Amino acid sequence: MTVKCCAIIPSYNHTQSIGKISERLLELGLAVFIIDDGSDEPARSIIAAHHSPDKQVIVDRLSVNSGKGAAVIRGFDLARAAGFTHALQVDADGQHDLSEVERFIIAAREQPEAFVAGQPIFDTTLPRSRRISRSITHFWVGVETMTADPVDSMCGLRLYPLHRVTRIQEANRLGRRMNFDVEIFVRLIWDGGPVVLIPVRVIYPPDNFSNFNLFRDTLAISATHTRLVLTMLPAATALWRRRLRSARSSSHWSIMAERGALWGLKFLALCYRLAGRTGCMIAVIPVTLYFNLTNSSVRRSSREFLSRAFHAKGIDYQPGWFATFKHALAFARKTVDTFAAWLGGVSAQNVVAEDRSGLTALAQSGEGILLIVSHVGNIDISRALLDDALRARIKVLVHTANAEKFARVLRTFRPDAMSETIQVSDVDPGTMFVLRDAIECGDWIATAADRTPVRGDQRVSVVPFLGKPAPFPQGPYILAHLLECPVYLMFCIEEDGRYRLYFEKFADRIDLPRRSREQALSQWAERFARRLEVYCLIDPFQWYNFFDFWQVPTSNSVSDDLH
Repeated sequence: MTVKCCAIIPSYNHTQSIGKISERLLELGLAVFIIDDGSDEPARSIIAAHHSPDKQVIVDRLSVNSGKGAAVIRGFDLARAAGFTHALQVDADGQHDLSEVERFIIAAREQPEAFVAGQPIFDTTLPRSRRISRSITHFWVGVETMTADPVDSMCGLRLYPLHRVTRIQEANRLGRRMNFDVEIFVRLIWDGGPVVLIPVRVIYPPDNFSNFNLFRDTLAISATHTRLVLTMLPAATALWRRRLRSARSSSHWSIMAERGALWGLKFLALCYRLAGRTGCMIAVIPVTLYFNLTNSSVRRSSREFLSRAFHAKGIDYQPGWFATFKHALAFARKTVDTFAAWLGGVSAQNVVAEDRSGLTALAQSGEGILLIVSHVGNIDISRALLDDALRARIKVLVHTANAEKFARVLRTFRPDAMSETIQVSDVDPGTMFVLRDAIECGDWIATAADRTPVRGDQRVSVVPFLGKPAPFPQGPYILAHLLECPVYLMFCIEEDGRYRLYFEKFADRIDLPRRSREQALSQWAERFARRLEVYCLIDPFQWYNFFDFWQVPTSNSVSDDLH
């Protein structure tokens, strides 16, 4: 499918930001449909003045205020009539960070069937009343879509595939006011196509006003949730079947369902607060037992790794059910210890550095580095116990979908915890600019090198690991090449009741010659795999990649546009 995107801006008396929003969208090559939802004067005239067909800005007006949903639906009609395949909805109040719009468009081009939705990252300007109302809606959307993961269905920055929207419109009468965003979100999930979530920063400016009518819109949203719940059985059955098929076929770590949902992490944090580390560990034992019993793919992956690891140590060991439970319990203990470290329950004396003088000297030098870590041991506990100045310099690249739940819970107990993170699904030019600037300022960029890329099976090298070829990401070495900085490895392994921090130089620089780039990338990946073997064999039960690590992708490509 050829993707042709436009933008729809519904507006009711919002005029302050609409010009800047339109200009930014035009810069991205999007035609703009501004739908005036029956605004009063002088807003009506101000909005009408933006009409400029020559510049691909069309202003259309509803004669009376009919609601946000009605305005967006009118935009859909205009977009379809003009031959567009996709429509980006943008709220007119200027709350959303439009620097992320390009990622929405890229996602639509890569997956034309996908509904691309913004997942807001709020700052302190979010009013408490809005936070509460959103939480209630998140709960009901979770019920309607059968997921415990919090998904924001009210974000006004989203990109629709119009052919899917048309199918939904023909089968249902959608809400016409503020309930529209919620209902179309749920029905697009029910429709069965892919959903892509992109983090978006959201602010509430001091002079901002809301068109949300507390009584009318709350009643409409409540009625919508009631209707969705009462009619969800056929959709829920189909959704459940699709998820079962997906769970059986999906093997990439990023799309395997994270069993530890947000409520579970909150329960864990509460247990720690009430009962300390020991009480918390007692509480997680039955939870860990349940998840281990009900997840055969995790048990299978655990057995394969443990078998290979102990064989590499020269030990004839055939792991059974108890070994996989012990492995899962080790991960639970790691999570508890991480909470404890951030909340002051673990002393810095519990972490012993193998080369503390070298670590101190590098920190004092002010040099920026790329720090390669892994999912072996507990690297988070070492970061939690670093001094404030050094911890502030470490910027961690994280996969948003899997890391944000943990960070969100932790920040409710300690606001500065895990604040220095850069949430990415891929390193785009904008992210590279941020990373280069960080390195020049002497920061340490931390990235994991033991999980294949989030966006498909691209950019991997297949190298030996524990006696069998395994795919390793090329991203860390491409990143090191582009950043032109020293590269270090860091591992933190629990040994004899204490955590031992290992810190070693990996390379002064990583150079990737254009003519032999693939070979060079494989050599660096193999070198890391050898070091990873050394550390994971210290205690195989501290390996926390619970998926088929050795599954080799069917295709593999390397970007040739990196210099």
